[in-house]
Amino acid sequence: MQLDVVIFGGGAAGLWLLDELREHGHRALLLEATALGHGQTIASQGIIHGGLKYTLQGLMNRSAEQIRDMPDVWRQCLDDRRRPYLSATRMRSDDCYLWRTDGIRSRLGLIGAQWGLRITPQKLSERERPAVLKHCPGAVSRLPEPVISPYSFLQALRTTHQDAILQIDARDGLQLHCDGPGSVRAIQLQHPTNGSSLTLSPQACIFSAGSGNQLLREQCGLTATASQLRPLHMVLVRGQLPMLNGHCVDGARTRVTVTADQTSDGETVWQLGGQVAEDGVHMSGEDLIRYAGGELRSALPGLELAHTNWSTYRVDRAEGIDDDGQRPSGPRILSEGNTTTVWPTKLALAPMAASQVRDQLPSPAIRPSLSPTLLADWPCPAIAQPPWETQQSWTPWSVHEFGQRRAA
Repeated sequence: MQLDVVIFGGGAAGLWLLDELREHGHRALLLEATALGHGQTIASQGIIHGGLKYTLQGLMNRSAEQIRDMPDVWRQCLDDRRRPYLSATRMRSDDCYLWRTDGIRSRLGLIGAQWGLRITPQKLSERERPAVLKHCPGAVSRLPEPVISPYSFLQALRTTHQDAILQIDARDGLQLHCDGPGSVRAIQLQHPTNGSSLTLSPQACIFSAGSGNQLLREQCGLTATASQLRPLHMVLVRGQLPMLNGHCVDGARTRVTVTADQTSDGETVWQLGGQVAEDGVHMSGEDLIRYAGGELRSALPGLELAHTNWSTYRVDRAEGIDDDGQRPSGPRILSEGNTTTVWPTKLALAPMAASQVRDQLPSPAIRPSLSPTLLADWPCPAIAQPPWETQQSWTPWSVHEFGQRRAA
């Protein structure tokens, strides 16, 4: 099968790119070895950041400049005013709340939140505050950063492009034939169930598989040192909780970021990220839960945790490394031979990553469209389940609270 582009990896970046390429006439296929969104995309909190947290030090830095237009781009897609059309994506919230802890460092940190952004916090009156934020010290603001369900986002793009998304066996059913480092001549696939083979001959290959990019690069003779893994240890809380999406700010950091959804049995579940997830990397799950509970009580005075259950999960954020060896401020894209590797860095930056990759590709060749009969029996991957649906171990808050009291 002659193709313009083959994309490896069905997360946010790969699926967004697939839509962009097909819209512009490229004959493209996407290959996924596990489930769509497995790893970073489904584990994300779904916030479409607009750069505020990068300006809390009072500076308009490169990271804020890269991401400040993204909420508007996503809103246009969510309203079906531009591709990809994402109106089928379920919105958790149209915006986030922003509040601070009671400290001079926190008060000073918010000064930078207005600098050069497309979105700015809108201060709420006392009566406009949701009940869960009634007792928070200082100002509470509404921030126009939309919060989406990553699962339904993946579902929307899968529905649109399921004829061009193939499930593959990356261990035993994939071979890359190369003429040199980064120069892929052919991709040989073995059908995951019936054993038949399919050979793809692409003009270009895109690696957008997150942490899987390293192995793909090694298979076609490229260095694996172009990326880094930044681990996070996230916290889940489920039970009698209000719906809340937002950031608690303490100085130049987001002390804790809370996003809310519902489990398959209708229970409210919170994901806790921000500084909590970074601080928890070297903690056990039990220690992190106790720590996160204390942080929540500081961030949300009066919050009742008695009837909640807790769990944690780990995820590695795969990022490119800038030429100076630092963490990238935006998408990182490397083109070598006919291969392009992309690390979007954040969910919100998927549109920017897709646009930058497309700009580097050759114009599509004039070829017939994909043969529906050739791919008719090839399975399309399932969508990865949200982290709270796959957790096996949950413990009541009372167990951790008793442990804290006993230690004291």
